Amino acid sequence: MRLRITPSFSLSTLSAQRQEASPGAPPDVEFRGGISATYDEFFPVSGTERGQERMSEQRNVGGLLDASLTILPQRPWSVVLDGSLGRTIASSDLGISNQSFRRVNADAGAELVWTPGGGLLDWRLGYRFFGTFFEVEEFSGLTHLQHSIRTRGRWRFLPRTALIYDASLGFVDYPNPTIQRSSHPLRAQIGINGLVTPSFGLLAMAGWGASFYTSADQVDVVNDFDSVIGQFELKWFLTPNPSTDPAAATLALSSLSAGFTRDFHDSFLSTYVERDRGYLKLTYFFGGRFLVILDGGVAALVYPGIPGSGDAGASGFGSLDPEPAWTDVRIDASLFGEYRIGDSLGINSTVRYGNNVSSTSLTTAESDGTRVSNSLGWQQFEAYLGVRWFM
Repeated sequence: MRLRITPSFSLSTLSAQRQEASPGAPPDVEFRGGISATYDEFFPVSGTERGQERMSEQRNVGGLLDASLTILPQRPWSVVLDGSLGRTIASSDLGISNQSFRRVNADAGAELVWTPGGGLLDWRLGYRFFGTFFEVEEFSGLTHLQHSIRTRGRWRFLPRTALIYDASLGFVDYPNPTIQRSSHPLRAQIGINGLVTPSFGLLAMAGWGASFYTSADQVDVVNDFDSVIGQFELKWFLTPNPSTDPAAATLALSSLSAGFTRDFHDSFLSTYVERDRGYLKLTYFFGGRFLVILDGGVAALVYPGIPGSGDAGASGFGSLDPEPAWTDVRIDASLFGEYRIGDSLGINSTVRYGNNVSSTSLTTAESDGTRVSNSLGWQQFEAYLGVRWFM
């Protein structure tokens, strides 16, 4: 069992809603920033006495610092700068204190925005850096850096409908000796986002994705993703959307949506994992006081297989035996509720459930020759209670 306590503080310039209450010239800058600290305590409920002690010793403190700055917002030309630095605490289920998956995540980006014609056209060009740095030496091979160049935007060719596009090229590098492969993921999608009526919305995007993993030599076999990606979503606004902007919906508008997404991501177990997920989401805001968000989905996680590694510890998991391609089923559900006591205070609660249904077990050989079978099946329950004070 895990106890997590997170105090946080955030601040920002006046929001768009508050600016509407006092109209005037748009501000020269918009700023938003936040800081939080998270204390994690672990309560082992099974295993050997020594293993439970080691699990308890993994208690630690993480945190997050983030900021975003928009220069000349609501102008034909604007610039968005943002960044964050965080420390994630993730224990090892083996109960070995020196094998915790503690890591530092650094994220920074810049984006140039062109919005001519009163907002009918929105074009963005940006750069983003993301780095994950594992603190424990056993997993230093999983430390990686990612640079990406991205262009995206929309063209509103009808009052309630926009053509949208999104393309990116990434450069993923693992600087330490490892069986993980560097890659150049490429994604390109185009689609529409529109309000068919004030009560019904449609989002449809389709494109192509390719991973382009590097090969160690000419005869090395590399598993690459090279297939269709995209998203399809239907949304019913229980409270009709009064705006002509299809992307202007807020949490104050109750809605029910159903959709499907298909994409790929880097994997620490293999080169990549393909994710095909169907989902349902309900947002309900009533009485001006109570907000409920119910979200759930089922996904197929397709792994292309593992060729195996003979170097114990090179992968961070020991020497891996070869494994043919396999598919896991991921089930997820979450329920968020918040009651707002007046205009400045809110009490909220979040409950989450996750289940990875898998019949696959990966066999690893440790440096001392011990062979261990690791099942990929798991389930997790989470519950949180929070208070928000709007100063």
